[in-house]
Amino acid sequence: MPRTRTAPTSAKVAAATILTAATVLLATGCASGTGGASAGATAAAEDGAFPVTIEHAFGQTTIESQPERVAAVAWGNHEVPLALGVVPVGMSKATWGDDDGDGVLPWVEDQLTELGAETPVLFDETDGIDFEAVADTEPDVILASYSGLTQEEYDTLSQIAPVVAFPENAWGTSYQDMIRMNSQAIGLAEEGEALVQELDSTVTEAFAEHEVLADKKVVFSYLDPTDLSQVGFYTSLDTRPAFLTAYGMDTPDLVAEASEGTDEFYTTVSAEQADAFDDVDLLVTYGDEAFVDEVRSDPLLSKIPAVRDGAIAVLPDATPLAAAANPTPLSITFNLDDYLDLLAAPLEG
Repeated sequence: MPRTRTAPTSAKVAAATILTAATVLLATGCASGTGGASAGATAAAEDGAFPVTIEHAFGQTTIESQPERVAAVAWGNHEVPLALGVVPVGMSKATWGDDDGDGVLPWVEDQLTELGAETPVLFDETDGIDFEAVADTEPDVILASYSGLTQEEYDTLSQIAPVVAFPENAWGTSYQDMIRMNSQAIGLAEEGEALVQELDSTVTEAFAEHEVLADKKVVFSYLDPTDLSQVGFYTSLDTRPAFLTAYGMDTPDLVAEASEGTDEFYTTVSAEQADAFDDVDLLVTYGDEAFVDEVRSDPLLSKIPAVRDGAIAVLPDATPLAAAANPTPLSITFNLDDYLDLLAAPLEG
């Protein structure tokens, strides 16, 4: 579900039990997950890369030597090593936006094919981090710089291997910082920075080709089709609107005000406050055209100028295109133009 992402809120079993299980697994070397042909790093670390200490929201993590077995939890972290030619031994299973039900998003499938690698072990995080599955892969490092880890989850994972957590706000790490932190953790900081610069150029050029988006105030919304009495939207901390405003779009007053003094990436207001969205030029949401018609006919939501005027960009729910609205290293180059075309169409019309 796009509102809550895949943010874990509870462990599958008690943390104490998992801590014991992870310790036993690592001490006895009886872990079974290997990731097939994908096990282990395939790119040499830069000279002098280790030891490296990475600061994050829970303190700092020191990695003494180049990790040979890289695991990644939460959304998109595995794409950093993959983009740099390193195949993880385990990674988060895609449970939203997957086009063929194999737990792997299409741009990740393409990269695995290009690298000639099998699909790594997939961690199902529907009910929270699967600590046992992570421990089974015997990782040397766990990448989670883009995540919503809790302190308890971080502490539990740290019993398995050094963990790179998010820098400040849960689910608020830009794709640039995700690349920089994760690439540093695997000894490829220079390659990571080169990737950041390459992607930034690609995105900048793409937005320049969609100049109708420039300076438009955008609200990235989640509207519950079963309850239109509330308007849900992502704050400026969330990477979806932050990506758009970083490349030339603007923030409506309501979103800016709701984002001040909070560490939440999502909030709601009553539909009775529809007039607070008066300065919105474009509303982005998940759904289909039938749902848009329902929104436009709603007596309260129809008062929003963008809704009234049809300035609504609809991301087909649970599709790869919808998933790509949350920018990651591989999704950006997969269908950025399609995404920006979808945003621009209502404004051009």
